[in-house]
Order: sequence, then C-alpha cells, then structure tokens
Amino acid sequence: MKGQTNRAILGSKLQRSLRKSMTDAERVLWHAINRNQIEGCKFRRQHPFLDYVLDFVCLERRLVVEVDGGQHMESIADAQRDERLKKAGFRVLRFWNNDVLANRASVQEMIRDALLAEPHPHPNPPLEGEGVSGGTRPC
Repeated sequence: MKGQTNRAILGSKLQRSLRKSMTDAERVLWHAINRNQIEGCKFRRQHPFLDYVLDFVCLERRLVVEVDGGQHMESIADAQRDERLKKAGFRVLRFWNNDVLANRASVQEMIRDALLAEPHPHPNPPLEGEGVSGGTRPC
C-alpha cells in the first residue's frame, strides 16, 4: 500500500498519535482481533491509506473495520470515505463504540463472517495465471 497515502498524514505521524490515544472501544476490539485471532488474519491498527487513517484493516482480505462514537451519526464525510474505500477494493464494517463494549462477541462474529465472505473483486484483478488459485485465501 506504499505510495497511496497522503504525505500530510505520514509527515505528521498522525497514525502514531491515534494508536497512543485509542478509545476504550478501540482497545477492546484491538485486543480481540490482534495477533491473528480471527481466522488467522492479520489486522493493522490506525493504518494510513489515501487521505485517511483506518481504525483497523486486514490488507490481505481487504476489510476495513471502523469503530465510531456518536459524532459519526449520519456523517456525510463517513459515507464519502466508505465509497472511496470501496472503489479502492475494500469492504467496510462500522460499529458503534457501545456495540463493541457491550457485544464484543457479536462484533467479532460479524468480522469473522466478513473475513470468510467472498471478497469484492479488486478494481485491478491479477492477470490470468497470476494470484492465488482456488478456495479461500489464507491471510
């Protein structure tokens, strides 16, 4: 994913600052998904991509997980962000902070289901003969 991130984000080291000041819900979810705990898939936290810092992302399965507070209610900016991420080949899951804190097992199950689901086709699929053949790809 190198070269696709806004230099202003990288230069300010925003993602490092966000990692140090995670919300309680983000900490709970990170504890549940780090170290390949869901289907052996690796997640990154506060990962820079385009003009954004993604809360959590599994690059191999092209899945973004966002944990939001009330300030994101019906956010037009979030809808635009999701659309840009989808155009880049990602699937986006959004959870409210209170859902993560009160229903962590359900959130983990939804993430697992998304990881096992057939991914959206990438906008630039590999040429014939390239890439992984058959079955579910390991992370």
